[in-house]
Amino acid sequence: MKKTDWPIRWDLLLRYRLIEIIALWEGRLTTNHICHSFGIGRQQASKDINTYLRELAPGNLVYDRHLKGYVPSDNFKPQVTTGQVSEYQDLLARQDSLSNTFESLDLSGSESTILRGPQRIIRPEVMRAVVAATRQTRLLKAEYASLSPARTQQQTLEPHTLVCVGNSWHLRAWCDKNREFRDFSLSRFRGTPAVMRQKSRNTQQQDDDWNRHITIVLMPDSRLNADQQEIIAADYGMQDHRMELSTRAALAPYLLSRMGLGLDHQHPDPMTQQIELVNEEQLGIGESARERSIKAVAGLS
Repeated sequence: MKKTDWPIRWDLLLRYRLIEIIALWEGRLTTNHICHSFGIGRQQASKDINTYLRELAPGNLVYDRHLKGYVPSDNFKPQVTTGQVSEYQDLLARQDSLSNTFESLDLSGSESTILRGPQRIIRPEVMRAVVAATRQTRLLKAEYASLSPARTQQQTLEPHTLVCVGNSWHLRAWCDKNREFRDFSLSRFRGTPAVMRQKSRNTQQQDDDWNRHITIVLMPDSRLNADQQEIIAADYGMQDHRMELSTRAALAPYLLSRMGLGLDHQHPDPMTQQIELVNEEQLGIGESARERSIKAVAGLS
């Protein structure tokens, strides 16, 4: 995302992002997109498009009289988005969620659908306490349920970051009981956590695995034939059949798990596995940390 020389109001930024996402991924933007999504008039929507073109991204859009809408120019470059398809997917998902909640809204067409899985239950009082403790760098006292062993016990935590992984949220925090940084699933908190007056002493700066950045190297599964590997490489936009992903060491097990990759096992069917991790020995992720993270993302801890 490009940083502008002047601040953009939050409401304007959302509309500018919609402009870029719709134009890039649907190929045609009209004022109706903005009017229907934000409940504003056509004049204001037209002004937003013109301001976007004049002050933020000159030349990004061209008006097509035949299509009666704006289309991305050949030199289109995202200014307030990353240009990744996930942004379009997120937009469709949010519109689908709103349409399901408010039946009178018709924000997305019938030509797309969103597959939704079960969501873990996170109570508002838990999220509020966790957010407050994290932002204020204060201790958090909470009842936490663990599966191994299956019991609920009092925990004193020093949180520093909220992390969303798929349909799950967890809290990265120093655990006073175990004397190390661990991940705590928000759906496992019981009762109402208490935000203490004491400031945290173990902060993000002391979390070595959080601050250590590593590179995960992936390639098509070597058990596939050459033609199959070529297809997989194209799926992921690999260069020379190789893809590198940078992440924090503390988040690496979650990233690999979401891609169906284990650190200590391989799926017996390469047609299911499709990609493989090729630099496991260089990642430097301790066995205990790997096990805890995989259990947390799977809901087993």
